[in-house]
Order: sequence, then C-alpha cells, then structure tokens
Amino acid sequence: MKILYAIQGTGNGHISRAREIVPLLQQHGELDILISGTQADVQLTQEVKYKLHGFSFIFGKKGGVNHYQTWKNMDLFQFRKDMKSIPLKDYNLIINDFEPVTAWACKLQGIESVSLSHQAAFKSRKVPRPKTIDWGKIILSRYAPTTHHIGFHFERYDDFIYTPVIRSEIRNLKPSNMGHYTVYLPAIDDKNLVKLLKQIPQVNWQVFSKHTKTSYTDANVIVEPVNNEKFNLSMASCEGVFTGGGFEGPSEALFLGKKLLVAPMRFQYEQQCNAYALKQLGIPVIWGSNHNWLPVLQKFVTEPQYHQFYFPDETAQIIQHTVNTFAR
Repeated sequence: MKILYAIQGTGNGHISRAREIVPLLQQHGELDILISGTQADVQLTQEVKYKLHGFSFIFGKKGGVNHYQTWKNMDLFQFRKDMKSIPLKDYNLIINDFEPVTAWACKLQGIESVSLSHQAAFKSRKVPRPKTIDWGKIILSRYAPTTHHIGFHFERYDDFIYTPVIRSEIRNLKPSNMGHYTVYLPAIDDKNLVKLLKQIPQVNWQVFSKHTKTSYTDANVIVEPVNNEKFNLSMASCEGVFTGGGFEGPSEALFLGKKLLVAPMRFQYEQQCNAYALKQLGIPVIWGSNHNWLPVLQKFVTEPQYHQFYFPDETAQIIQHTVNTFAR
C-alpha cells in the first residue's frame, strides 16, 4: 500500500506531531511525505519527497501576522503548478495535516483524503469558539478541504475528536521544577519580551525566539534561538510556560503538569479558539485587547494553578483505525 502524508509547514506544531505519526504510518505501507509552507523550526528526520511553497502566514514581531510579508510570499501560479505535479492517483491513502496544495488537488480531482489534524476538530459544532469572531471560520473551513476528518483537541468534544498527540520525546521526559519560566511567543520580537519580563525580576525567564540567531542574557532573562531539544529540556524543568495560542505547545505543557499562560496571536482565528477553549478549562489568557500584560504576568508567577489533564497515548490505535477505514 502506498500512503501520502501531506503536512503543513507553517509553525512547529504540525511537524512536531508528524514526528510521532510518520514511524507509525511507515508500518502500514510505503510512505511518501509532502511538506508545504515555511516558518517551521522543527525538522523531520525522514526523507521528504515533496517540498512545496504552499501558503504560509508569516509571523510578525508585535503579536500578530505580518500581513504584508504573508501576501508577498503568496504565489498562486506556483500553487496551481504544484497541484498538478502530485501523482495523487498512485496512492491508496492520502492523509492531510492542514496542507492546502494536496487538499485542493484532491478536491478538484474527486479523490478522497483524510484530515488528521487539530484543525479537523473544528468540523464539530461542539468545539468551543468565541462568538464574536466570524471571518476566520471561512479560512479555517476552506483552507485545506478533505472528505474525512479525524481531529485532536484538549478534550474529546465529539466522537471523531481525540486528545492531543504527545510526542514520545515529551512523554519520556522526567518533569522537575527548577523555578524558571519557559517562553515561546513566535509572533513577538524577543527585545520587546525582554523589556516586559525584566519587570518581574523575582523569577528567571528562558525565552526561545524566532527573531534571534544568537543567545544572550539580559538581567533575569535568557534568550535562545529556537532549538527543539533545548526547549524540551527547559519546559520539562520549568515552573510554568508562557506561550501563544497554538495547540501542540500548550498541550505538551499541560501534559507535563506545568502552569500555563497563553497569549493568542491577534487576528488568528484558530489561536483565538484555542485560547477560548483553554479559558473554559481554567487556563489564564492574555487577549489582544489587553494592552498591559504586566499585571497578568505577575499574577501568573505568584499564584498556583490546579489542573490535571489526561492525554493517553493512543496514536498507534488512531493510525490503525485511519488505515483500516479509509485506505482504498
């Protein structure tokens, strides 16, 4: 059996999850991997057969998307060319993690595909959403359309939704508490973060930034370029995690039993929805309308959090179910 696994390359979450899923798919047949998009700092160790430009939003430095660079980076001509170049009919199973080129190619050719992603969970009306945001629903539903859906979320809101895929490298960590706080906010410049975090001098901050290529220390703040291994160790030994409104990062922090504070990217609908769901589960959130983060951060470091999340390791069963149900 031939399997195509198409992965979104924007951010680190999709590829982080793929690192767990790829070896399981390889047990079921000949696997080809496709990645489209940019902005990922995490890499796969397996060979990637197709590397495409795709559509990616570009992280800004002030808490949101850089709309100009995102628009500038789009290439519709290349998108159409890439859609025609993939031999989709050669595959018995096409699995999609929010990857638009393959999704639209399948849709236009009438070929079935299976979304295996966090975004697939939003096919259920039971998934929490802020009622005040509407425009992002269209993008989320049409960005990478598929015929079948298997989703992941913080809770099992519906029968096709599972709890997060936690990577083995995270499951194998031994959590400890060395007192520092781990920070990953890819849409904010590290210099701006340092100015803010220095105002809370009683704790040490370890910041991982997409916007620096060198490590440096300023007072009680250590800044590092994004590095998967260093970040994992920092998170495993921290007291709390301050991060964006993505899915995998908060999921891993909760799995490790860490205090968590999230600041979703402005004008990014999925992250707003994730933050809304976390808020309902008792996790503090800094919304874009809040222009003074300092009081929230001070409360975050001084007050304890009481939560317990159970994310069982059922990825192998999910992959087995996907292959048995949807392979042709």
